[in-house]
Amino acid sequence: MKQLLIVLTLILTLSCCKDDDVTPINPIDQLPPATQIGANTFGCLLDGKAFLPDNSSNSYNCFYQFVSNEFYFTVRASNRDENLNSYSLAIKTEQKQIFEGETYPLVNNIPTKAYGSYSLVSMFSYTNLINTGELTITELDLTNQIVSGTFWYDIKDHNDVVHHIREGRFDMHYTQ
Repeated sequence: MKQLLIVLTLILTLSCCKDDDVTPINPIDQLPPATQIGANTFGCLLDGKAFLPDNSSNSYNCFYQFVSNEFYFTVRASNRDENLNSYSLAIKTEQKQIFEGETYPLVNNIPTKAYGSYSLVSMFSYTNLINTGELTITELDLTNQIVSGTFWYDIKDHNDVVHHIREGRFDMHYTQ
């Protein structure tokens, strides 16, 4: 009886142990918070899995520039998968000024429009009239050069696979 009590106590004690180093199971919990302070963060769900920039140099960047009387905006992040394939996601505008509080449809890769891109290695794909999305600028601080926003889009890659980018958020210092 005494041995049974010891075994049960041991089982109960071990079952109560908790591993604090466990990565969250829910992929959305792995994304950075949606802030507006210039935290230099980017994250989204790519086909239901957390997509974050890796720690390599130039794994993310952001710019908002006024060139030849036109505005150009880009926020981009890249990462490598377990096979070391390089993935990149970006949201861009060409010849289009952005404004805080505005939502832009992500459609064609043409001047005056906003669009999303996806690349695997060097094969680029862009949103279009069929596979679209949205970008919302939640913060645009021209003095401190901070831009924050949320986004989602669908995009078909060069193998005709449609990828779903969801719960996207960024909070970046931009260069001019």
